Amino acid sequence: MKRYGRIIAGSILVSASVSATELVYTPINPSFGGNPLNSNHLLGIANAINDHKAPQDDLLTEQTDLERLAASLESRLISQLLSDVGEGNTGQLATDDFLLNVLDDNGSLTIQITDKLTGESSTIQVSGLVPDL
Repeated sequence: MKRYGRIIAGSILVSASVSATELVYTPINPSFGGNPLNSNHLLGIANAINDHKAPQDDLLTEQTDLERLAASLESRLISQLLSDVGEGNTGQLATDDFLLNVLDDNGSLTIQITDKLTGESSTIQVSGLVPDL
């Protein structure tokens, strides 16, 4: 009888202590349905840990009309030079900063770019060019 009493007492204790409620997720961020009053707090935390620096104003200066015209002319001259090379001609273009030499050697295009200030040179070679028939 003592044995059954212990089992009954143990089962009563276990059944009394087992009670659960439903778990409900409540988002914190107002963008995902959380409390809108959390906005300022979350923004303050984000600003406190933000290590991104705004770009320098001097890097974002706009080009003057003359600079845009010069860039457009350089682009046009380079385009014309490359189309002349496509017709079998060679050419050279000198800008304020660079010197470009373009050669067509039997279907192999070679562009040599030289920095006038430092004298450094880069060569670009493209082979397998086939002239228009």
